[in-house]
Amino acid sequence: PNVNPFRNCTSHYSMADAEPQEYLVDGKPVFDDEGNRIPSKGAHKKYLAKKEKDAKKAAHKAKEQGDKAPADAGAGGGAAAAADVPAGPVTYKKDEPKELFGDLVMTQSNQETGRTWAHVSKLSADLDGKEVWVRARVHNTRAKGNQCFVVLRQAGFTVQAALFKTDTIPKEMVKFAGALSRETVIDLKAKVVKADIKSCTQSDVELAVLRLYTVSRAEINLPMQIADAARSEAEIEESVKLAAEGKMEGAYVRVEQKTRLDNRIIDLRVPAQNAIMRISSAVGHYFRSALLEKGFVEIHTPKIIAGASEGGAAVFKLKYMEGTSVEKPGCLAQSPQLYKQMCVMGDMERVFEVGPVFRAEMSATNRHLTEFTGLDFEMQINESYTEALDMTDYFMVKIFEGIKANFQAELQIISQQYPFEPLQYSSGKNPRLMYPEAIAMLRAAGLKNEDGSEIDDFQDLETAQERTLGKLVKDKYNTDFWVLERFPMAVRPFYTMPCEDDPRYSNSYDVFMRGQEIMSGAQRVHDVPLLVKQCQEKQIPANDLKAYVDAFRYGAFPHAGGGIGLERVVALYLGLDNVRKTSLFPRDMNRLTP
Repeated sequence: PNVNPFRNCTSHYSMADAEPQEYLVDGKPVFDDEGNRIPSKGAHKKYLAKKEKDAKKAAHKAKEQGDKAPADAGAGGGAAAAADVPAGPVTYKKDEPKELFGDLVMTQSNQETGRTWAHVSKLSADLDGKEVWVRARVHNTRAKGNQCFVVLRQAGFTVQAALFKTDTIPKEMVKFAGALSRETVIDLKAKVVKADIKSCTQSDVELAVLRLYTVSRAEINLPMQIADAARSEAEIEESVKLAAEGKMEGAYVRVEQKTRLDNRIIDLRVPAQNAIMRISSAVGHYFRSALLEKGFVEIHTPKIIAGASEGGAAVFKLKYMEGTSVEKPGCLAQSPQLYKQMCVMGDMERVFEVGPVFRAEMSATNRHLTEFTGLDFEMQINESYTEALDMTDYFMVKIFEGIKANFQAELQIISQQYPFEPLQYSSGKNPRLMYPEAIAMLRAAGLKNEDGSEIDDFQDLETAQERTLGKLVKDKYNTDFWVLERFPMAVRPFYTMPCEDDPRYSNSYDVFMRGQEIMSGAQRVHDVPLLVKQCQEKQIPANDLKAYVDAFRYGAFPHAGGGIGLERVVALYLGLDNVRKTSLFPRDMNRLTP
């Protein structure tokens, strides 16, 4: 359903709270159980004192009622049996306990209850009248008098559960539910009832609670509120406007990227962020399955190597076996490039890898990481590198079509917080431009280099020029996905095959999405004298790559391939503004934790 489960949440702060004097604990704002920000030290002390008093009172009352349980139960008095009120932790190892609610003893692989669990995403009106067990997080609670509503969240999907004081549901159980802290993990047995709950993703049902147990209680003061982290930029901007006009008490909190990444575990619970990770998983899955269908072999290459894979300065250097008699210099692999080619020379014919890639990028832009997931492939070619481009069209379209067909729920959740236009592409062969044609298009559009100079025929394209070219291609071909071929030889790696008709250009290509490069590839050099010559021209010692060069001495197949950054593909497919949103635990020039 096209529903934002957090759109109606009310956590916000006044304009005064946004001043530098705002009350913080350990550098972070604090909130009460309703998600309202606590404005001062005095208010925080009162809040904690009240929580402690309420907890002691509830514990004392529960003990008293537990002590009276046998007498009361035997007399048959009360709306609900007093034995239902827990006197301590609840044990549920096999049969259903007498207690209807409470804190479960710790799960230590010691339960054999035979329960069947339902995922929140699968709850619908089709289950009306059926009893289900659900394990989920408490997203929020609303309690008043003898009733309580608990919104449960599981992997971004939400459903409302309801408790009312009845002959079978004691008032203490209602109060117990109302006091649950957000993000607490609970087990809940309930009857599915048809309902109209527009604020939840499962909008056609409600859960009538029969039993409720806590599995793991969350601390009250979360590093950030899920509701705040789930709002779109448009919602936040609108709240700022309304607050300035006096139509709203305070603007919504904007959770900054640093706060999200510092508390990534909490951030991953935000439905849009959780869905982004599932799209990332899908990209890897469809890449792998598409190439396996075409007879490729999956390989796993070393990530600790002796020399740079790509050349240049962006390499993490290390001392291999440091402090021992066999210490030697090494580095982290910038790509599996050399090993892919060596495998093709080992008659594996077509290979691919999904694995980590390391680049010592001294760049803090929104599209650079120092570690990312590479989707690499290499294959024998019979006549032309365009055979590898045809393969690229095949697996990229498989990725796009797979996501579109099977991840609509995730795409809807993401688009509510991060609106984006669907990617435009062809299901067959996508547009391919030659480098001189691209240069001519940019010149015709009046573009120059950042320093004001004219664009040269043999220079590499700047980022702004790539994006402008993407817009020009979109206007001309109505596509966000296309290829640029025959790059100048001077801007490509040493192993790239030069063009036969003009060696100033190369048999190479970049693949673009929404005006940004996602893949570099080429026909590789398989002739030893030419390879050694190009190593020398790029000032790369051929002796450091002896095993690689030797791989082509004993009969070599012409071959081509490419490498893709998974995180960048996901970010561009979803129209996201920062590749860090698509990296599980991002690594960049400033971040090494968590």
